[in-house]
Amino acid sequence: MTRTSAPVDAPAPGAWEELVTAALLGTERRTPPGCPPGPDAPPALLDAAAVETVRRRAGLRPGRAARLPEPVVEDPRQPLPPAAAGRLAMLLADRPGAGGGGRRGAAPDLMELLPQWLTTANARGYAPPSELLPALLDAARGRTDLRPAALTFAGPRAVWLARLNPDWRFALRATPGGGTTLPHPEDTGTIRQLWQEGLFAERVALLGAIRSREPATARELLASTWTTERAEDRLMFLDSLRTGLAAEDEPFLEQALTDRSRNVRATAAELLSALPGSALAGRMAVRAGTCVAVDHTGDTPTLTIETPHECDASMERDGVVAKPPAGRGERSWWFGQLVEAAPLGTWPGRLGGRTPQEIVALPVADDWQAELHAAWCRAAVRQRDAAWARALLGAPAAPEAGGPGAVSLAERAKLLGTLDAAERAGWVAGFISVHGLSEAFQLLGVCAVPWAAPLGGAVVDALNIARDAGSYPWSFSGVMGLAERCLDPSEGSRLDGLMAVPDESEEASPGAGGYWAEAFQRLVTTLRLRAAMQEELGAARPLGPSDA
Repeated sequence: MTRTSAPVDAPAPGAWEELVTAALLGTERRTPPGCPPGPDAPPALLDAAAVETVRRRAGLRPGRAARLPEPVVEDPRQPLPPAAAGRLAMLLADRPGAGGGGRRGAAPDLMELLPQWLTTANARGYAPPSELLPALLDAARGRTDLRPAALTFAGPRAVWLARLNPDWRFALRATPGGGTTLPHPEDTGTIRQLWQEGLFAERVALLGAIRSREPATARELLASTWTTERAEDRLMFLDSLRTGLAAEDEPFLEQALTDRSRNVRATAAELLSALPGSALAGRMAVRAGTCVAVDHTGDTPTLTIETPHECDASMERDGVVAKPPAGRGERSWWFGQLVEAAPLGTWPGRLGGRTPQEIVALPVADDWQAELHAAWCRAAVRQRDAAWARALLGAPAAPEAGGPGAVSLAERAKLLGTLDAAERAGWVAGFISVHGLSEAFQLLGVCAVPWAAPLGGAVVDALNIARDAGSYPWSFSGVMGLAERCLDPSEGSRLDGLMAVPDESEEASPGAGGYWAEAFQRLVTTLRLRAAMQEELGAARPLGPSDA
């Protein structure tokens, strides 16, 4: 016997919601619209739902057809060699393990080689295979450090794809005009329109790009809207003047010293102090000069310090922050800022015609040496003064592994950044030869890649000494990782004898021998892989992520 469904009236407005409610609560608790309670209610509900579903679908209006994307801009660069394309696919397919710590084994970390591969490919002017662009953009999405090189390599197709996938929007933010080509320098109308109407990220990118090629044009563009910008935006825009900073920027920066924002004033003062010929630098030289003098009354000439007694309005206008951090005295705080901002070239004349080395070697009265030398360190970094940096660094073999003004490894690393690549590498090599690797990690990070032969040799020798001494091996994992990325691949031939498991002495850390063998095996394998990468890309010499 078949059951016949009871007839159901045409649903009223809002019937679909009523049907959904009845289905959720059950027909015993909520009767479907147009149907009495009882055993016929469930099939009536289903019948009504079927009718209403057909009605809803039939009543939909077809949507407007989506507009086809514009064709991608042609990439004029030469195609990537097949072997290099295969290598890129392998690098992009590698995914680091989720576990932290412990042994890594002897396999290379391929993702850590991707930045170097991209730098070399960009230097050679290659275009990417289209089929690898999604994986490349996914990798850049997860690692911001990859983005500049990845987007340069991806070229115009990256912007084209980013418009189709929200996950890759970072490619649009990194390109002036939301992915459009930077206007020609003579197209002032388009530049001004983009500057006035673009999003903040677009305007920052536009200003930075113009500053790198036309510093004066960028400064004039910034000045045209300066008074209408928000304080936080003015600060970001002002920071772009670090690129190509020159005496022509002084009038604009002097004007910024009167800005409403303290952070803007401080940044303008910092930039002016990096121009030794600026009026602000001259004012700071006079102020700092009154604080430091040579006392000849004793057996040995000694520097004496007289700190400022107040921070007046003119000092604050020139960027001196009046309120010190917690635990810092006011007068020493003001003194450090004055010395830091004063041109280093004024001190030899002020202090008896002495050279930077002779000045740094002078004793300082009343325990002011650390404060004075630390301020000179900051000044040397800000003004890119290599002569003062050498004096403050001292000899790499000096006691306590640094010069008189290098109060920390971070400070030494900044001072080394003022030297050319060869001198920097030589200093760090000397440091490692005397003091080993335990404090060298930060210093190695500022050296040009690939490491020069003396530096690479010093690192390998120090690792070998640590291995033979049975040192706790995991404490050198950071340096070993740097060596994998930064050693010249030609150093690999020196390491073949270190891949065997050494005999472990009683004083050695348990398992150290096996770890060292794995680490050197991984290092050799990685160096050989890097050499193959360079050959596949046709590079005349190895390049690295921080090649200089």
